[in-house]
Amino acid sequence: MIKSRYIPLVTAFAMSLYMVSIMTFVITWVNTGMDQAFLQRWWRAFYIAWPIAFTLILVGAPRITRAILRLKRDETPR
Repeated sequence: MIKSRYIPLVTAFAMSLYMVSIMTFVITWVNTGMDQAFLQRWWRAFYIAWPIAFTLILVGAPRITRAILRLKRDETPR
């Protein structure tokens, strides 16, 4: 099991892998087409984008969550 203190790190890791895999695949496919060198182009896009996405999620997710929570409507019954 994962210790609670590692949840943000593991979440950022999984979310960034998921997002960057799909995004770089689709964008590489749309921009360059599917041919013999596609996987090489996709892998290059992936390994450039993944550390950036991981860092942005790791740093940004807590701040974005706090900002969203400030917008939350009070749900006390009337």
